[in-house]
Amino acid sequence: MTTATPEGIITGLAQTLAYSIRTPILRRPDEYGMAYEDVRFQATDGTILEGWFIPADSDKLIIANHPMPCNRYGYPGHLPEYANPSVDFEVNFLPDYKNLHDAGYNVLAYDLRNHGRSDSASGGVCGQGLLEYRDVIGSLRYGRERLGIDNSRIGLYSRCAGANSTIVAMSRHPEEFEGLRALVALQPMTLRYLIESTSEALGFPEGVEVFGREFKRLTSFDLSELSPTPYAKDVTVPTLVAQVHDDSSTRPEDVQGIYDSLGSEDKKLFWIEGTSVRFDGYNYFPENPEQLINWFNGHFA
Repeated sequence: MTTATPEGIITGLAQTLAYSIRTPILRRPDEYGMAYEDVRFQATDGTILEGWFIPADSDKLIIANHPMPCNRYGYPGHLPEYANPSVDFEVNFLPDYKNLHDAGYNVLAYDLRNHGRSDSASGGVCGQGLLEYRDVIGSLRYGRERLGIDNSRIGLYSRCAGANSTIVAMSRHPEEFEGLRALVALQPMTLRYLIESTSEALGFPEGVEVFGREFKRLTSFDLSELSPTPYAKDVTVPTLVAQVHDDSSTRPEDVQGIYDSLGSEDKKLFWIEGTSVRFDGYNYFPENPEQLINWFNGHFA
């Protein structure tokens, strides 16, 4: 058996992040006592997105955007074929939706392009938000039309790539988000920090350059483009940012910088402590919903 070289690992990481794997949707809302409807709607470029609409007896809506390489359900890291050194356990978003639903919110959870059961688009390329922002706007338009409401009855719960996509969307098309009630941005990230951390762990200082070259060959994006920070100044809605503080995949200064750049007057940064595993952050609010629910409840009041 040959041992993978650091250059091979970094090149493989570029391929993984350029073209996300599709993961299975293992759980559904009815397993948690929630009625739901399978729905389809379009991103702004016509890409067909699939998701769940979970109705509640209210006119309030939370739209959930997922991380990469998850889907609307979560991530099946407990299955051997999907386990990796970053995650070997299940990430399950269904308790998130149950907590929101029980708090009186309709929930729209959907798969970003090239994930879950949504269509392939953009040549299969994942843009870390620079392409997927079109999906966020499409979900917002669908939610408004579905319930016959305006943005004042809508909040966004956006995680990692979904958070990046939301921040980019708010910057590029602010008119779509006027009056939005609140945003929770869980673990937005600048891709360079992930590559720097991985390269350091491998003892391969050339890793950032190797990754950048390969990623641009695959996607046409420069590594320097793949950050939500330049767009964050245009985010003006009340925003809660949450992040695993000791996340071994990145550095605290990345999320601190994104948070500091937000244009929101009403904002809060919450550090998740007690772990260095990034994917533990995705299970935090499902298991500890108080801050999430209180943030939305406080801004829908």
